[in-house]
Amino acid sequence: MYKFFFFACILSLFTFASCTQTSNKLPVYGNKEITSKMVDGKEVIDTLFQTLPPFSFIDQDSNIITNETFKDKIFVADFVFLSCGSICPKMNVQMKRLYDKYATNPHIVFLTHTIDPERDTIARIKKFMLTYHAETDKWHFVRGPEEEIIKMANKGYFSIAYKDSINVKPGAEYQHEGWFILVDKKQRIRSMKDGTDQFEVDKLSKDIDLLLLEKE
Repeated sequence: MYKFFFFACILSLFTFASCTQTSNKLPVYGNKEITSKMVDGKEVIDTLFQTLPPFSFIDQDSNIITNETFKDKIFVADFVFLSCGSICPKMNVQMKRLYDKYATNPHIVFLTHTIDPERDTIARIKKFMLTYHAETDKWHFVRGPEEEIIKMANKGYFSIAYKDSINVKPGAEYQHEGWFILVDKKQRIRSMKDGTDQFEVDKLSKDIDLLLLEKE
């Protein structure tokens, strides 16, 4: 199993992230910028937090999936590949468990990325998702150019993923972390939990419920 290099709050030290959590509000991860402007003769201070970069991928039904797909939605993202022989099966089971819990909630959707698009064709992804009985507009399993997906994992979601040029054992051609990443309606990262661990995923579920209560 690929080891996690750091925990979410430790990670924030390397990305100049805000990792302060009150009892009723989740932190915001990523770089932040303090801005000021004059309003009615008074200086107004604002904090701009890092958001996801633009992306465009294709899901299991050949739909183009972009940032706009998730407008005004909370979503959980992860990175896997279907030939994975280590953590991915556990992650898939836990993501399905989250999906089932929020299947009827219109504010929550799910986004899984394959980091192995050469083997994970649309047909293969579609077949996989059919076994999970997932609604197309509720859980998108996307593919795209390998370098773009991996860049999105590393730069967009603070989740390490790469093609292993040394370890060529079947099921271990790619190395990646198992984060489930919670993204808010403004496309800011608000929580990261170990998607292989049921108890951590239960914590993420509590974070989802907390985020649902958060006012804009």
